[in-house]
Amino acid sequence: MSSEFRIVHYLDVKREPVTEQNSRNAWVRWLISWEHGAPNFAMRMFEVEPNGNTPLHSHNWEHEIFILEGEGFIVCSGRSHRIKEGYAILIPPNIEHSIINDGDKTLRFLCLIPKIK
Repeated sequence: MSSEFRIVHYLDVKREPVTEQNSRNAWVRWLISWEHGAPNFAMRMFEVEPNGNTPLHSHNWEHEIFILEGEGFIVCSGRSHRIKEGYAILIPPNIEHSIINDGDKTLRFLCLIPKIK
């Protein structure tokens, strides 16, 4: 698909459950991706409910995360780090990671990933 301008409100994008094993109460919205004409990157918004988490996993590409609201912690390579609104995170390739919401409101973050060719 060719590149074209896209502007969308996140609430107008379908919220889908994160279905990987060991995820709990986590949702994703594909805000911008190659399916919308973005040739190189995708922007996703994750919503992790209180007591929820993304699965512990790794992959061959880096990605960047920006915490929009809420708080919790990220586990990277077996170490826990507190996160909250305003934090930016770089996860290098092949680093095992998971995001856990131990707060009392939804943890929302943007996650940018490259298109894997």
